[in-house]
Amino acid sequence: MIYQVLLVAYLIVALLLIGFVLIQQGKGADMGASFGAGGSNTVFGSSGSGNFMTRATGILATAFFVISLLLGNITARQEKAPDEWENLEVPVTQQAAPADTDVPAVPVEDNTGDTPN
Repeated sequence: MIYQVLLVAYLIVALLLIGFVLIQQGKGADMGASFGAGGSNTVFGSSGSGNFMTRATGILATAFFVISLLLGNITARQEKAPDEWENLEVPVTQQAAPADTDVPAVPVEDNTGDTPN
């Protein structure tokens, strides 16, 4: 149950993180404005505390990392079902065909390449 909740939360956090990263304006976007009329701005913007978008992106990135670790830990501890291809020495049990079929049985021909005389 917790695994499914974490998977849904992981998907939501991933989509929000992608959205916040795409919405943000890059630091280099202010460079063109600084050479024009906005000469009072610095080339890469102010280096003050981050605004809402920067903080939200950081929180979402941290949540993404933590949920990734939790999902990896839960997945590693799960008991795995035995694989069919793991032990090929065990013979496969043959199932008998049902007796009342609509298709008649076809005799098996000898396909060795020898022609009868």
